[in-house]
Amino acid sequence: MRICIFGAGAIGGYLAAELALAGQEVTVIARGPHLAAIRAQGLTLLIGGERKLARVTATDDPAEAGPQDSVIITLKAHSLPPVAHQLAPLFGPETSVVTAMNGVPWWYFERLPGPWEGHRIRSVDPEGRIAAAIAPERVIGCVVYPACEVVEPGVVRHVEGNRFQLGEIDGSRTPRIQALGEAMTAAGLKAPVRPRIRDDIWLKLWGNAGFNPISALTHGTLEQIAGDPATRPIVRTLMVEVEAVARALGAKLAVDVDTRIQWAKDVGAHKTSMLQDLERGRPMEIDALVTAVQEMARLVGIPTPTLDVVLGLVQQRATTAGC
Repeated sequence: MRICIFGAGAIGGYLAAELALAGQEVTVIARGPHLAAIRAQGLTLLIGGERKLARVTATDDPAEAGPQDSVIITLKAHSLPPVAHQLAPLFGPETSVVTAMNGVPWWYFERLPGPWEGHRIRSVDPEGRIAAAIAPERVIGCVVYPACEVVEPGVVRHVEGNRFQLGEIDGSRTPRIQALGEAMTAAGLKAPVRPRIRDDIWLKLWGNAGFNPISALTHGTLEQIAGDPATRPIVRTLMVEVEAVARALGAKLAVDVDTRIQWAKDVGAHKTSMLQDLERGRPMEIDALVTAVQEMARLVGIPTPTLDVVLGLVQQRATTAGC
């Protein structure tokens, strides 16, 4: 398969390296020193005590790559609207677009039968630029679970996890998603094709919406937040509100809230992605992880008083931090 990884940072680099090492024709869209290093010496993956070198095509110009069988977007959610128009040269008539991103995706209500079908989530696509650039029939949903980091330009370290859940947004099992799942599985990744990908999105988002903003406010790890008698009730109340929104939209969550909190606690002394971004002076994924939940709550008439307070605080934290 011709596969383009659009945004070859930590997760994108890991995915690109594993697919290339398994024999897929991989192009990465990157920039800056990371792009220069990949061009000069290849993409290095540190995993399981090994150092693997993957040869990929690397560019900052999608027009150089040309049409692909699949484009996998691994950008932070807030980074996509300004560059969505750049995807066009990567599209052929049958090209799929896999959204390997955290949070509520812009396409959530596309092809979702019910009163909100086609509704645009303004907090993740405020001007409709993503929707204008990517037709819904191209989209394949994806929930990302690995943890990785770029340790130096051209070098990605895999920390843990190898699961990428895939799902057509209408729940069908198409030849294209089966082919992609098989390619990822052949690369040593877990890539189950799921019939209700929105449920899977909510299961991860449930924890992200609760723990990420509180971690940015407290600088606590998952273990600290879930184990502290002062913060655990706050995160639990917030997650109960998120659960109510998910269920009002028809999502089915496989576990109860206390089990979901325990999962987070079991991860241990891990800093959330939002806290990591804050510490590095980078924009935090507030809108995709929290604001979008508030927007959807308003849509279905679910009150979210705790989420509203935490969202207001973390938004001000972002402003004062300049990120």
